[in-house]
Amino acid sequence: MAVIRQQRVLVGSLVLISASFCACAGKAALAEDADVDTGEHAVFQTDFGGVGLLQKPTARMAPLARFSGQYLRVDPYENYTLSFQPFEWAEVGLRYTEIRNRRYRASDDPDRNLLDKGFDAKFRLLEESRFRPSVALGFRDVGGTGLFSGEYLVASKRFHDFDFSLGVGWGYFSLGSDITNPLGTVMDRFDSRANRGRSDGGLGGEFNFGSLFVGPIGLFGGVQYRTPIDGLYAQLEYDGNDYQNEPQNNAFERDSPFNVGLRYRLTDWISLTAAWERGNQARLGATITVNLAEIGQPKADPPEPRVNPAPERTTREWSKVSRALAANAGVRVSRILREVDTLTVEGEPIKYRALAESELRASRILHNVTADEFSEFRFRWKSVGLQLREDVLPREPLPKLPFLGATTDTNEFHDQDFRQQVYAQDVPRSEEQRPTAETLYEQDPQSFYYAVTPGYKQLFGGPDGYLQQLIGRLTLDYRTDENGWLSAVIAANLWSTFEGADFLGPSQLPRARTFIKRYYQDVDVGLYNLQYSRTRRLADDWYALAYAGILELMYTGVGGELMYRPFDSWFALGFDANYVRQREFDQRFGLRDYATVTGHATAYMETGIKDVLAKVSVGRYLARDVGVTFDFSRRFDSGIRFGAFATFTSAGDKFGEGSFDKGLYLNIPMDFFYNTSSREKVSLLYRPLTRDGGAKLNRRYQLYDLTSDRDTDGYWRGFERSADE
Repeated sequence: MAVIRQQRVLVGSLVLISASFCACAGKAALAEDADVDTGEHAVFQTDFGGVGLLQKPTARMAPLARFSGQYLRVDPYENYTLSFQPFEWAEVGLRYTEIRNRRYRASDDPDRNLLDKGFDAKFRLLEESRFRPSVALGFRDVGGTGLFSGEYLVASKRFHDFDFSLGVGWGYFSLGSDITNPLGTVMDRFDSRANRGRSDGGLGGEFNFGSLFVGPIGLFGGVQYRTPIDGLYAQLEYDGNDYQNEPQNNAFERDSPFNVGLRYRLTDWISLTAAWERGNQARLGATITVNLAEIGQPKADPPEPRVNPAPERTTREWSKVSRALAANAGVRVSRILREVDTLTVEGEPIKYRALAESELRASRILHNVTADEFSEFRFRWKSVGLQLREDVLPREPLPKLPFLGATTDTNEFHDQDFRQQVYAQDVPRSEEQRPTAETLYEQDPQSFYYAVTPGYKQLFGGPDGYLQQLIGRLTLDYRTDENGWLSAVIAANLWSTFEGADFLGPSQLPRARTFIKRYYQDVDVGLYNLQYSRTRRLADDWYALAYAGILELMYTGVGGELMYRPFDSWFALGFDANYVRQREFDQRFGLRDYATVTGHATAYMETGIKDVLAKVSVGRYLARDVGVTFDFSRRFDSGIRFGAFATFTSAGDKFGEGSFDKGLYLNIPMDFFYNTSSREKVSLLYRPLTRDGGAKLNRRYQLYDLTSDRDTDGYWRGFERSADE
C-alpha cells in the first residue's frame, strides 16, 4: 500500500507540475504580442551532450549546423561529447565515457578503465507557439552497450527570461523512480525493463528496439534563467535519479535531487560551466561550439580585374591570357577555341569553389583582350581530362556586373537579370573536339604540383583511450598527359600518442583493419600513397578510372571504377573492383601475406531535401564479408558536408565489440584554414571502434568527387556569400 500511495503522490505531482507548467505558458502568451518570446536565449550542452540543463535534456534545439564538443568530469564519469544539429528539428550526438572506478575486463592491463561509447538523438515534435510548448522526443545511448540507455519526452516553454522544462523518461531516466508505466495497461511487456541500471553492456552496438519505452517512468525538469548580466545564465534542475542503480553495479551518495549551475558564454564559441550536482559533486567544464554553416574567414584573393572598353583588335598573346586566367580566375587552361562569334575556354577550376566566381573573373579578363566580334564566352570545364559541362555567358551584361563587395548603388542592372541569361549544358562526346573551331591556344598537359600541409589522425573509442597523431604531409602530383597522373603522399610524424597503445582486441575475421595502430607506431616517415591513375570518358554519361600502386596506408593493389552520371541528374551509379594486398607496418614497399578482392556497387541520390545526399553501397569488404553501407550527408552553404554511415555485413557475431561499423564525418573546405580561396577539402572521421568487419578500401580518388561539377546546383554557392561580405 505504501508503494501505491507513493506512486499516486508522484503521479499527482506530475499532474500538478504539468498544470502549473501550462498556466505559466498561458500567462507568457497573454503577456506578449508575438507568438513566443523572441529574445535571444542561449542553449547549453548537458553532462551527456545534447542541449539541456545539467544532467537532463530539454526540448530546445541548437541553431542549425552548430557543432559542439566538450569534456567534463563528474566522478566517477569522464565524458567526451560531440553534438551536431544537422536539421532544425534533429540533434545527434556521440559520447565517450570513461568509468574510472571500473576496469576494462578484456585487457591484461589492470589499470585500464572501462570505456563506453554511446549515440544519442533528439527530434522536435512540436514547435513552441503562443499557447503551446516546444515538445521533443529523445533517445540516449542508442546502439551502444546500453549502459546509459533511455528514452524521454520533454516539453519546454519560455516566459520572458525564464525557460521552463518538464519531461518523463524511461530506462536511465527512471532510475530511482517507481512510477508505473501507463503503457503497461496496454501490454504487459511495458511493465518491467530488464537490467535497468545494472547491464554489463555486452558487446554493444545493436539497436534494442524491444526495450524502447519499457519499464517504470521517471520525472525530471527545471528552469533556465537569463540573468541581467550579459551572457550569464542560471540553471536549476530536478533529477529524480537516486544513483543507487548506476551501470556496472555502481552506487553513489546523493544529498539532494536538485542540481544548480551557472553558465557563461565567454565568446560566440566558448561557454563555461560551474555546477553543484547530487548535492555533493562540483562540476567545472568548458564547451566549444562552432556553426558549420557560417564558418569562414575573409580572403586575400587577387582583386577582380577592372573592366576596360573593348579593344579594336583581339589579342594574339594567348599564353599571357592563359597565365592571367590561372592567376586571377583560377582556371588551368588547356585550350582556347574560336568558333564564329564565340570564344571558348577549356580547362579545370583550381581555386574558387563557386564556378560563378571563376567565370565572372575570367569573363572580365576576356572582355579586356577581345574585340566586339565576340558576343559570348563559353567555359568548358574538365576534371583530370574528363569533360563535365559547358557554361555559356552572354558578353553584353558581364562588364556591368558589380565587383565583389560592391554596394547595390553601383549596380547598373539587377543581378537576377544576369542569372537568367547564364546557362549550362552538357558537351556530347562526339562534339568534344569541335573540328569547326579554330584553336587559338593549347597548353602542354604535363605539369607538376606539390603541397605541404598538416594532417591529423585519431582513433577514438578503444581501450587505449583517445589516440592522436599530428603529421606533416608532402603531396606530389605529376600530370603525364591530360588523362593520366602520378600521385604520392609522404607523411612525417610530428607528434603522437600511439607509442604506448598496445592493446589488440580479439577478432574472428581476417585482420583487415585492427592492425591500424601498428601503422602509426614507430614510423618517423611513411609512404601513404604512390599510385598511377588514368581516366576516360566512355560515352556521354559514362566515366572510367583505373589505378595501381600503394592505394592507402594499409593496402597496395590495382583497381578501377566505372560511373554512370547523367548531366545535372539527381542520380548516379558507380562500380568499383580492386585486388589488394596488405602492406608491412613500416609503410615502405614490403607486403604481408593477406590479400583479397573487394568492390562495391554504389547508388548516389540527391534527395532534394535540405541538400541531403543518400548513398547506398553493396559489395564485398576487406575482411571478405559481404554487406551494405548506408550513408546520409548534408551539405551546407559554407561548403561543409556532415554525414553519418552504418555498415551491416555477413560478419554478424564475428564483428566483435560494436556489432556493426558506423561513424560520423565532416568534409571541410581547406580555404577555411587559409586566407585565400581553395577547392581542396579535408575529411574528419569519427568511428567509435575500428574493427575488421565492414572495412572499405580508402581510395584516394573517386569518380563521384572528380565529376562533382556535373551537378549545376553548386554554381553560385560560395559566390553569393562572398558577394554579401
